Amino acid sequence: MPPFFLSKTLLSIALASSALPFAAHAETPAIDPLTQPIASPYAAQWNRPQQPARIHGDTYYVGVGGLSVVLIHTREGLILIDGALPQSVAAIKEHILELGFRLEDIKFILNTEAHFDHSGGIAALARDSGAQVVASPLGAQALRAGRVLDTDPQAGAIDPMPAVQDVREIADGEPLELGGVKVTARYTPGHTPGSTSWTWVSCEDAAGQECLNVVFGASLTPVGAGHFHFSGDAAHGDMTPAFRRTMQDFARLPCDILISAHPDHSGADEKLRRLLEGVTPNPFIDAQACSQYAAKNEAKLDARIAKEKAAATE
Repeated sequence: MPPFFLSKTLLSIALASSALPFAAHAETPAIDPLTQPIASPYAAQWNRPQQPARIHGDTYYVGVGGLSVVLIHTREGLILIDGALPQSVAAIKEHILELGFRLEDIKFILNTEAHFDHSGGIAALARDSGAQVVASPLGAQALRAGRVLDTDPQAGAIDPMPAVQDVREIADGEPLELGGVKVTARYTPGHTPGSTSWTWVSCEDAAGQECLNVVFGASLTPVGAGHFHFSGDAAHGDMTPAFRRTMQDFARLPCDILISAHPDHSGADEKLRRLLEGVTPNPFIDAQACSQYAAKNEAKLDARIAKEKAAATE
């Protein structure tokens, strides 16, 4: 017998045992810092499952249940609006593929507001697609910093998010064009200093038939941290007139279809449910949607100001 010998059975066991650590290591997924979940009491509600859908023409819903993300298909590539939470990225990618599109065809990622629930997934989506991120100057400043601005009404109460270094700034009323589709930035400050809504025309076919005005509306809710007063304090003057103008301007936008950043803020969640059930006519088509959205939020602003004034007299 040779000086060193193992039976075939023992040799197989030895080789299998020695390979275990390597196999286990290979199967362990790397931790992606850009998609690590952000804890929030609302995260589960926001990130609930949602089937993607074609809303109208070249416009698609690819977001999660409580956070809107929209995909626009053009002849020269795709435009994505918002990125939801970091933990929403996997679902957004899956929805894009499920609709028959490719992540690498996304050319631009537009942002409504630099809060982690709408911007948290943008860094990962931009990295994985190679897309250019676009935002208002104040929105871009917050995205690059990975946190809200000090002048944000919710400063001190909003978690940081993965930073996005390469952000192209866009002016109010400036159009961004791709493959025959023109998406226009509409500054809607108030909820955040850099909030931006986006408008475009969506057509049912390349010949330009059955075209409708679509608005992706940034949040207009007058929400602030506990110490913040929209009616003015030692840090800033009365923001009410400017915020009210934002809402009134929003109400006048050309608007046949409204998709709000939080779908439940405009009834878009219910419209999406009915659309997926095959309800006709298209439940998203509503020429009063933008004016109603603005009026609803202006009433919330009135209630907020009344509450601030009452507290000041106590």
